[in-house]
Amino acid sequence: MDSRRKFLGKVATGIAGIAAAPARVLGANDRIRAGFIGFGDRAGELVRLVRCCANTEIAAVCDVFSKQLDKARALAPNAATYSDYRKLLDDTSIDAVIIATPPHLHAAQFCAALDAAKHVYQEKVMAFTAADARRMRAAYTKDAGRHTVEIGHQACSSGHMRDVRQFLSDPRRMGRITAIDMRMYRNTPRGKPQWSRAARVTPELNVQNIDWAAFLGDAPAREFDAHRFLNWRLYWDYSGGSAFEHMSHQLGFWYKALDLQIPRAAAMNGGVYLWKDGREVPDTMNVSLEQPEEILISWSAGFGNNQPGVTEDALGDQGTITRDQQVRYRPQKINRPEGNEMTGRTMHAPQAHVENFFDAIRTGKAPNAGFELGYRVSIAARMAVDSYRLGRTTRWDAAREEIV
Repeated sequence: MDSRRKFLGKVATGIAGIAAAPARVLGANDRIRAGFIGFGDRAGELVRLVRCCANTEIAAVCDVFSKQLDKARALAPNAATYSDYRKLLDDTSIDAVIIATPPHLHAAQFCAALDAAKHVYQEKVMAFTAADARRMRAAYTKDAGRHTVEIGHQACSSGHMRDVRQFLSDPRRMGRITAIDMRMYRNTPRGKPQWSRAARVTPELNVQNIDWAAFLGDAPAREFDAHRFLNWRLYWDYSGGSAFEHMSHQLGFWYKALDLQIPRAAAMNGGVYLWKDGREVPDTMNVSLEQPEEILISWSAGFGNNQPGVTEDALGDQGTITRDQQVRYRPQKINRPEGNEMTGRTMHAPQAHVENFFDAIRTGKAPNAGFELGYRVSIAARMAVDSYRLGRTTRWDAAREEIV
């Protein structure tokens, strides 16, 4: 395990391997060969989206659990399968990789993929820690734009984004935006805790079928634990909980729409109030982010009532933009009596974001959710998690690029 961790550390800092070679030049009609690193539930969804994109091929799949590779063979029978992602990256015929592993593994795999001259679609949240974000930035800078990097904040390619930007195109509609209020509430049937996969912990989850050391990566060493492997979202060693899984998506949308920077300060409160099943990450929480643009972002979430749903409001002194199933604009009549309500109607396909990734590879244009957006969102989410775990407000030291 020690030798593996030393290798991962070298990859993450960009000193393992050779300098990235130029990407294979791809024309509009060239077929892109993609490989998957990680083949859990999210990767299964992404496979279906990739298949909707023209001139793409799922050429390889990697997972540390052999039974997941069996599922991959059923979905993509012509794809090569690997248990070690480094072997997938050694295949020079693969143009791009889609990384859909737990967040604690992102930095090593992202850096290795760029070092191997691959375009990278990195599922959110991009970086697990601020240190990981810095390592990823070093690899991204070293690559010098030779390869496309897209972060999986898929709402950035949605019709909602186009609608919001249309509403924002006339600054008189919103006036001065001072707050964004976001909610993310879900519920599950009694006795079925959110995220828990206890029913899926079967005898086939064993050390013979799982490369446990590869799953741990740089996380603290532990004896094999099938429950921890399958329910990684419940543990701080591998997860940032709902702040990473849910808040990052909503935050990514508004950071993109308003070009927001890393918050000056973050505070997160809450706890495990409902699901007393051994989880470490909270099931009920609220977050406050103080933005340098003088916008206060508030996010509340819970796993015990779905009535508030997934909703967002951007609040300006002359208008409000609400985002849920649709995007709507409502004027503040007290300041904009002539304003009219508007409803966004831009449609988008489910595969729009991965399609944007492949289009960016072919055209060289900037993707809709590039590295810098992923970096800022990662830091904001980590600031919130660190605040919760430390029991105090955290702040961003921009000069040192550290959370303090």
